[in-house]
Amino acid sequence: MMLVAGKPQATVPPRGVYRRPLRVQTISAVSRPTTDRNFTSRRIISWILLSSFVWKARTLLRAFPFEASGSFSRKPAQSTVRRKADSNSNRRWRLYHGRVMATAISTRFRNEALADFALPENRRAMEDSLAKVRSEFGREYKLRLAGESIATGDLLTSLNPSAPGQAVGIHHKATPALANRAVETALAYFPEWSRTPATERVRMARETARLLRLRRFEFDAWLCYEAGKSWIEAEAEIAEAIDFCEYYALEMERLDGPHAMVQLPGERDEMTYIPLGVGVVIPPWNFPLAILAGMTIAALVTGNTVVVKPSSDTPTIGAKFAEVLLEAGFPERAFTLLTGSGAAVGDVLVAHPKTRFIAFTGSRDVGLRINELAAKTQPGQIWIKRVVAEMGGKDAIVVDGDCDLDKAVDGVVASAFGYQGQKCSACSRAIVDAKVYDAFLEKLAPKVAALTVGPCDDPAHYMGPVINRAARETILSYIETGKSEGRLVAGGSAAPGDGYFIAPTVIADVDAGARIFQEEIFGPVLAVTKASDFEHALALANDTQYGLTGAVFSNNRQHLAEARERFHVGNLYFNRKCTGAMVGAHPFGGFNMSGTDSKAGGPDYLLLFLQAKAVGARL
Repeated sequence: MMLVAGKPQATVPPRGVYRRPLRVQTISAVSRPTTDRNFTSRRIISWILLSSFVWKARTLLRAFPFEASGSFSRKPAQSTVRRKADSNSNRRWRLYHGRVMATAISTRFRNEALADFALPENRRAMEDSLAKVRSEFGREYKLRLAGESIATGDLLTSLNPSAPGQAVGIHHKATPALANRAVETALAYFPEWSRTPATERVRMARETARLLRLRRFEFDAWLCYEAGKSWIEAEAEIAEAIDFCEYYALEMERLDGPHAMVQLPGERDEMTYIPLGVGVVIPPWNFPLAILAGMTIAALVTGNTVVVKPSSDTPTIGAKFAEVLLEAGFPERAFTLLTGSGAAVGDVLVAHPKTRFIAFTGSRDVGLRINELAAKTQPGQIWIKRVVAEMGGKDAIVVDGDCDLDKAVDGVVASAFGYQGQKCSACSRAIVDAKVYDAFLEKLAPKVAALTVGPCDDPAHYMGPVINRAARETILSYIETGKSEGRLVAGGSAAPGDGYFIAPTVIADVDAGARIFQEEIFGPVLAVTKASDFEHALALANDTQYGLTGAVFSNNRQHLAEARERFHVGNLYFNRKCTGAMVGAHPFGGFNMSGTDSKAGGPDYLLLFLQAKAVGARL
């Protein structure tokens, strides 16, 4: 609800339909008849000056049209693309604490609603999808490059981590030669694709979202089987993938076309955003659909061509998403899905002299290697490569002495053990004020012990497996280390079953110098540390090389204000969990070793895939 002309309105009229009128108030002396010749001359001069002012004001209004809401557009009114896009748009500049925000906020975007599995029809649809996906287990997937189907004979088999004896998909691995060819093919098609009207690319992005909605339960099932996600976690991921497609489509509409700048006398000055070139997209296994979709759609909708290398643990989900892109209308030459190991083809793609940018999500060590490799100029390279990287975290939740302790416990449990703790945003450190430390542990332990662990196709299980055998071994090794660094409160071992199951584990009384306090484990392991007061708690929270997410549970306004200023993370939450960033509401990306400060799902993100060109024309 907004106030327009002093009255409440359900919606703001679209830009260009209603604009704030220019009201000119004349002084009474000017409008009063008189026979004074000098005064008449002054009146004529006044009208000339006033007319000049009105003409200039109207000129400015055309360049930056005021809306009924009192806000203004960032695009020139004469842009035909803008008129078409804004006929359904209410984008405006938002006031925050009395200041104008630096980025435009779209009021058209709404996050995708989650399917409610308590409804019988949704539960049946999910069960049918699980059966359909099981019937496709073991299917062979060939490489496709510019429409050509390629079998290399070197096979990669993805497994069901809940039952490692089941082969989910069999994929042909790319060779270094094919990686080079993929970049060259993308480069050859870039001039044509970059000239494709943004309206067409936006239409394809929205069609991708529509097709994902139609196949949501099928993708939920693939995420359960190949990525080891529970029904709820899988559903949250498909919704996020849809959100990325819709949000980036809106953002491309905003960025398309010339943008009016400060106008010098006698010139027409504007700026446009143009695509970069060939990009390499390297998504992670823990969000093999949402992050893959987000980075790929961001690159394509902005006019770049891309080579996508999915994780070797989840290549089937990548192949299914590629099917959706083709059905949505994206040309086969605009993108290539290239399965294979990072060592064999990943380095080739990053180092290629014609690669213009790399969008990566994954571990700190791999991200640093990509950044280092991309920084080295190759023969024939004529640009500085751009790296967009999100690289993990060691995230903390601070539990203040003055808080709702039950809500704090629930927030920590959800953040630490949702998707088995395999999120870069997961809470792996609970830092608790000494005043409530013992009470917190008393409430936490039984809730963790009650969490069920088992195969993901059974919705009765809260937690599924970790992604693979190597991950399970690493996590169990950290647990053994943690037992010597603190006091075991819950879990502490593998969980029963044939899959890669680990019991949710809590280790208390952990010192800030402990390995399980400092190192990213990426599993269901929570370290709990006592803080003497809130000041000490913030210092402990910041005692890390990472800076991705964090949360504070407190009813103390002064403490929350201090955390807002001093808790050094890219995504900070108050009195809620530190996972579950929502596209549009929580632009996601962190500081320090957590990445390059990119903000996925935010108004600045597409700018990472574009470059600005200023044009000044003498009239």
